Amino acid sequence: MKQRALWLAVLIGSLVLTGCGSASSKKSSTSGSAGKIVVWDWKSSDKTATNYVAKAKADFAKKHPGTTVEFVAQPFDQYYTLLGAAIQSGKGPDVILFNGGGQLRDRADSLLPLDEYVAPDKSRLAGWDAFGKDGKIYAAPITLQGHPIYYNKTFYAKAGLDPGKPPATWDAMISACAAIKKAAGVPCFSQGNKEGYGIQFWMSGMGSGILSPDEYDKWIAGERNWNSPNVRKLFALWQEVNDKGLNTTGPNSTAMFMDAFTKFEGGKAASMIGLMSDVGGWHEMNPILGADNLGVMLAPVVTAGAAPSLAYDGGVGYGVAKWTKDPALAADMVRSLTSTDALAAYSTDAGSIASDTTVTVTDGGPAAAAISAEIKDGKPALHVALSAKTQDVMGRVSQQLLAGEITVDQAVKQLAASDKA
Repeated sequence: MKQRALWLAVLIGSLVLTGCGSASSKKSSTSGSAGKIVVWDWKSSDKTATNYVAKAKADFAKKHPGTTVEFVAQPFDQYYTLLGAAIQSGKGPDVILFNGGGQLRDRADSLLPLDEYVAPDKSRLAGWDAFGKDGKIYAAPITLQGHPIYYNKTFYAKAGLDPGKPPATWDAMISACAAIKKAAGVPCFSQGNKEGYGIQFWMSGMGSGILSPDEYDKWIAGERNWNSPNVRKLFALWQEVNDKGLNTTGPNSTAMFMDAFTKFEGGKAASMIGLMSDVGGWHEMNPILGADNLGVMLAPVVTAGAAPSLAYDGGVGYGVAKWTKDPALAADMVRSLTSTDALAAYSTDAGSIASDTTVTVTDGGPAAAAISAEIKDGKPALHVALSAKTQDVMGRVSQQLLAGEITVDQAVKQLAASDKA
């Protein structure tokens, strides 16, 4: 279970795009010489990124007309392994795409602080916290990523429930699930935890309804109390939901990407904790379920006094490698990749919520509108605050919990030890 960041937008590509837009050999994928910038990511070969890349290149060319830009789209499932090899050798691309949170923070020593370069963009872009460490910024966000709870309004109507008023408490959620199961024969949640991603979605999607506001804020700040009854409750409910048959069958053998999403979109479950940008969200669900049939809810209140909110952070962002030959030039490439025109194109084509606060989602339907409305009151996602190592441990123990191989107390003990290491 390697490299779980999930603030994933999991767009897998293996083509290499050069500055002029044609394919090139990956032999030239290390740091550019004078007059050349090399960018590594996993998304530039995807068709939904074509306009985005073109506009970013055009913006950069206006400032640096004699510089060549080479995009190298690596396969996502090998991305951080390949990047690790580059870091170990001390040479590689100039500009690097990261998932926000642990994946970036664990590699911050290999990146240049960007504070002096991106200062003009601080007020325009949101999601910076996921790309910072020890008070310094190491990457600029291009998307916001979070975990709204999507639900199929058709099933609510069939069960005699009000599709416009999703459950606000856990008891109401359980009651609605029972009614939907009786009327439509489908379980409450589509779940995929084969890669260990399901627990990350659960923690961040449901956490604001379980932890107290004070516990939530302290968790994000690094003051995590793994002995808290509410933390234990988060994992106990994860296990209980599966034990009571509220999940689709076989979550430990179901891949989140894209099998669990396919089940939800195919009408095999009433709801699913998904993503708010790129894949696994409203952009792909709208044309399948119908935009008016796709609802969004916040976490139901499990603990009295909890304050449900949208969990989101900067989703993915570009940083600059410490070994780059021209830091200012590479940082200018990052600024072009986060320019308004480029981010507006990506938002439209890929269905992302852009980090640029001046970009509005068009044709996203009620679900995108509901998500956008919650951003101002949203909070950072709980799982993103954890290191990549602890996320790996959480993926493993979450599978063992579903399989009945360990207790909740044993799981929490392992996670506490990893988090303190």
